[in-house]
Amino acid sequence: MDLIWLIPLLPGLGALVNGVVGIRAFSKRTAGLVANATMAAALLLSLYAFWQLLGLPAEGREHTVRVAPWISSIPLALSNGTVGSFSIPWGFRLDPLSGMMILVVTGIGFLIHVYSVGYMHGEPRGAYARYFAYLNLFVFFMLMLVLGDNFLVMFVGWEGVGLCSYLLIGYWYQKKSASDAGKKAFIVNRIGDWGFIVGMFLIFSTFGTLDFRAVANAAGAMPVESAAFGTLSLVTLLLFVGATGKSAQIPLYVWLPDAMEGPTPVSALIHAATMVTAGVYMVGRNAVLFSHAPMTMEVVAVVGVATAFVAATIGLVQNDIKRVLAYSTVSQLGFMFLAMGVGAYAAGAFHLMTHAFFKALLFLCSGSVIHAMAGQQDMREMGSLKKYMPVTYVTMLVGTLAIAGIPPLSGFFSKDEILYRTFLENKVIWGVAVVTALMTAFYMYRLMSMTFFGNYRGPAWEHGGGHGGHGAWHGPHESPRSMTVPLQILAIGAAIAGFVGIPAALGGGNAIEHFLAPSFEARATLSEAAHAAEPGGAPATAGASLAAAAGEHAVTPSSSDEGGHAAEHISWAGEMGLMGLSVLVGIVGILTAYRIYVRAPEIAERLARRWSGAHRVLSNKYYVDEFYGATVVSGTIAGANQLWTVDRVIVDGAVNGSGWLTVFSAWFSHLVDKYIVDGLVNLVGAVLEESSFLFRRFQSGLIQNYALVMLFGVFTFVSVYLLVR
Repeated sequence: MDLIWLIPLLPGLGALVNGVVGIRAFSKRTAGLVANATMAAALLLSLYAFWQLLGLPAEGREHTVRVAPWISSIPLALSNGTVGSFSIPWGFRLDPLSGMMILVVTGIGFLIHVYSVGYMHGEPRGAYARYFAYLNLFVFFMLMLVLGDNFLVMFVGWEGVGLCSYLLIGYWYQKKSASDAGKKAFIVNRIGDWGFIVGMFLIFSTFGTLDFRAVANAAGAMPVESAAFGTLSLVTLLLFVGATGKSAQIPLYVWLPDAMEGPTPVSALIHAATMVTAGVYMVGRNAVLFSHAPMTMEVVAVVGVATAFVAATIGLVQNDIKRVLAYSTVSQLGFMFLAMGVGAYAAGAFHLMTHAFFKALLFLCSGSVIHAMAGQQDMREMGSLKKYMPVTYVTMLVGTLAIAGIPPLSGFFSKDEILYRTFLENKVIWGVAVVTALMTAFYMYRLMSMTFFGNYRGPAWEHGGGHGGHGAWHGPHESPRSMTVPLQILAIGAAIAGFVGIPAALGGGNAIEHFLAPSFEARATLSEAAHAAEPGGAPATAGASLAAAAGEHAVTPSSSDEGGHAAEHISWAGEMGLMGLSVLVGIVGILTAYRIYVRAPEIAERLARRWSGAHRVLSNKYYVDEFYGATVVSGTIAGANQLWTVDRVIVDGAVNGSGWLTVFSAWFSHLVDKYIVDGLVNLVGAVLEESSFLFRRFQSGLIQNYALVMLFGVFTFVSVYLLVR
């Protein structure tokens, strides 16, 4: 486990090699090999580290590696009037939550890399290497995010995946819609990141540290802010603002559907296993903080279920196969935040893991369909692809049934756990979540029906040999093995991944909840406990002092209920009834979609005409983009124009006026200096020069002239004397 720092480093090296050398010199085969080899090595190291983690006792499954010092000790004043020391090491932390995440990121990421070898084969050599450099870099930053042992290391990964999303979404930068989508993702994420940054400032000001364990322990010793909105509530609300940006929640979800402009494997990587789950992971990582801020948790739950519902309604009428999946991702992320908001942190993380399998599978299957249809993404131009693409059809059906919550596939277990925990917490929110689950099953099977069933509605093709991408298009066809093998592996994962969370009602022990529980608790580390046990030793963290001294781990209030909420229980029959309702909702959604889009497609057209107003609103995504464009975007541009006018007229006017005044005063000073100061000096010189001419006439050097002048002077003096006497 001491080598966990190599897990992010390996894909980082792959990005460096392909980015510096590969773009200029590597063949496509070499560039793909470098990227895939580094991902495979990172996956193997992750599996080994996870295996070592499982070998530790449950209460000791936490290992921290300090790679190097990063920010040296800086004295800073804290909010309580004391002076703290700000120092940040470059450290990584492996615990059950981060262990699960590195397996998801490296495992799903590796399959997406393999899939990309076939999907991106038509790209030019240099662009091909650039694509894999971006893909490796994305995984590097995501692993940095999930393994960081403090907020600042996490923030490096947080900003890094934001940068890489810009690069990957805008990969086809010659295409304006792609470059615009990349900029939109980058800007919207920066809005959310503002909340994360301010939250970090407040965390350090409050706790004097940015270390996750120290913050959790200190927060665990503080009272739950159930009566008033206090510091912990403000901190968690700011962190949630950051999470809404990364994980596409209301009101910052608008970037994610546009991210479909990037290559389909990029969509799978961003939407399934990496960037969009970062916000969910961050909330789970700070479960102790959120558990002590019930008001913020209510906000998280309400925003989560609202996002899930709104995105699901939009997905009902979309015709672009990737956009249906995009809104499905937004909706499923809403379910994850709903779980976090009701205190079911393990259930939210469990759904994150199962979602990574079936959503990556669904996106890669959509990429296979697009590949088979020579770039066509409109489902109205497909149909009857089942007979042309049997592997893609079967694997996508598995993913669809999984996301619909049909047992025994993975989505059933994780979705049912979220619905069950929500029912215990808030019946109204549970009702909205059930309706959302119904819509999820409907729009996903609508996608299957329009794509694989019915009559073929696409363009005609030339009959003969060859495949799409190699000259003329010769009709829909199954994708190459480099694409179908990852689909089959992901389908197996989507089918069996849920068995790690079989609930007690079905005879299981919900193993994943017990495995992840220590990551959501405040407890002393072994080093803190040893330090506190020493005579006169002071615990390193205020919140863990009692627990450390006692040699026990301090658990957040009501930790057995995951969130500090009063546990409510229902009978086995009641739990089975809720489970049966969850399955029934999925089946009803699927059968309804099959009836409308396969058996009687005229029903869909009739409903669209009858409810044309609602259909238009949903097709235009509630006009949210237009609203943002007319308010936020236009307001920002108008404000920028006003500021530019102020800068040009007032600021620049003042500067230019000062410059003009300086030039004028210099010109006037030059005139004064030239005609007055220099004029007086020159006048004196001229007078002296002219007078010297007269005086020089008397200085002839002849004695008789001097005697004559003297005689004339005496004569003049005597004459004047005699006249005035």
